Amino acid sequence: MHSKRLFPFAVLVLIAGLSAQPTAPTHFDGTSWWNEVKVLAADNMEGRETGSPGERKAQEYAVKVLKDAALEPAGTKGYYQPVKFTSRRILPRQSSMELVRGSAVEPLTVGSDAYFSTNLDLTSQTIEAPLVFVGYGLQIPEQNYDDFAGLDLKGKIAVYFSGSPADVPSALSAHYQSTRERWQAIRKTGAIGLIRLLNPGSMDVPWSRIAANTDRPQMTLADPEFDETPGEKISITFNPAKAPALFAASGHSYNDIVKAGEKRESLPRFPLQLSLRAHAAVDKRQVESSNIVAKLPGSDPVLNKQYVVISAHIDHLGVGAPINGDKIYNGAMDNASGSALVLDLARSLKKSQQKLRRSVLFLLVTGEEKGLLGSKYFAARPTVDAKSIVADINADMFLPIVPLKTITVYGLDESDLGDDIRRVAEAHGVAVQPDPEPLRNAFIRSDQYSFIRHGVPALAIDVGHAKDSPEQKIFKQWLTQRYHAPSDDINQPVNLTTAAQMEEIYRDLLITVANADARPQWKSSSFFRRFAAP
Repeated sequence: MHSKRLFPFAVLVLIAGLSAQPTAPTHFDGTSWWNEVKVLAADNMEGRETGSPGERKAQEYAVKVLKDAALEPAGTKGYYQPVKFTSRRILPRQSSMELVRGSAVEPLTVGSDAYFSTNLDLTSQTIEAPLVFVGYGLQIPEQNYDDFAGLDLKGKIAVYFSGSPADVPSALSAHYQSTRERWQAIRKTGAIGLIRLLNPGSMDVPWSRIAANTDRPQMTLADPEFDETPGEKISITFNPAKAPALFAASGHSYNDIVKAGEKRESLPRFPLQLSLRAHAAVDKRQVESSNIVAKLPGSDPVLNKQYVVISAHIDHLGVGAPINGDKIYNGAMDNASGSALVLDLARSLKKSQQKLRRSVLFLLVTGEEKGLLGSKYFAARPTVDAKSIVADINADMFLPIVPLKTITVYGLDESDLGDDIRRVAEAHGVAVQPDPEPLRNAFIRSDQYSFIRHGVPALAIDVGHAKDSPEQKIFKQWLTQRYHAPSDDINQPVNLTTAAQMEEIYRDLLITVANADARPQWKSSSFFRRFAAP
């Protein structure tokens, strides 16, 4: 039994007059949203790298918008919540990797053949350890699934293929593929590190673009409390074109692994007949940035002490390897689009004097591109009472590049927020679907996951598309050509009507949750219910 949810009268009127087409926007026209995107993704913001002058400039602009809209500051220093990071950048020329087979040594080119992850404190000593292929590298107790059972991994490096078996539900699968959960399972085996083999069927970015930026800094939260990989000595990702070398003389074919992995079939597990020898040289620095937090107080004398969070990340990738002569990774859709939506919603709700029973926190987090770091920090150390946060609605990289027919909702079936968004979307004449591409693990790759880990019901919404539709091809082309590339800039076509319709949907969902009698609850069937406070 789920709690009764109140629904705004205006939206009920829309339901009564529902048409086959999406309803026309009433509060937004897309223009104000696009104007904000153009500011946040302008070249003078220099791609908003975490802790950079460009990101600070974007944050200052956001604070000005929130101040002008008369939103109250809700950080620890006005609108700001300072966050400290440790930044690590690999030094490719001083680093090395080699495959060792007996007396035969095969050098690897750092960056183009494989790259080091610096999201951990890599040892300065040379590491040499045998390799063991561990299938998907997962341990899922709920499914009695264990890729490590029967394997000797002590002192060795686990090699895994990105993905999961088809019979594992997508949200459960995504959770156990998170950095924290995967390493907790592998650490118990005595392994010292990981090698990741990318699934070619679910790669968002071509390897050529990945390789061009492997020497860019990666970050972790500076406080040891947030260390997700204690004891891990090495983490490497292999170029799919180079991965077959790992399987030579193993009795198994890399191509067979790929074919099975793309179909989410079971994978074999076996020792590889070689070792990895590696040395990582790292430039390590301390960096500081901030989350931006503003409040719209609720009107109910009791419920106004509870908060609905609307979140987006304001950071992007900064300045990187040039592509077609352009080295500024502007991040217009990732995620100036979501940040602009949050600012536009704040301005709209305040201007309309919409009565909301609960208070709303407008949250722009930093460090998402570094591993959801800003939201991890806020969810663990919120600027309001942690128990008072009832929901997070996250806007990350929604792409208004096609007419709006369908929305994709990540976390649709996990809490009764899913019931709310279904009703809102129906009122707007828009279909709803869960994640159609679970192999991409989008559920754990956006900031809503940080709130979920702290027991807060949450979801994210994106412009959706039907399988094998023309829209799917458009989205795939966008990911291949523009995602995490300089071409994700303000010189790309957008559908302002779709943007406005998405803003209306977010707005009505926010109002619904803020005005409900009861706070959102996890579904009894949801795996993530376990994170909620008893």
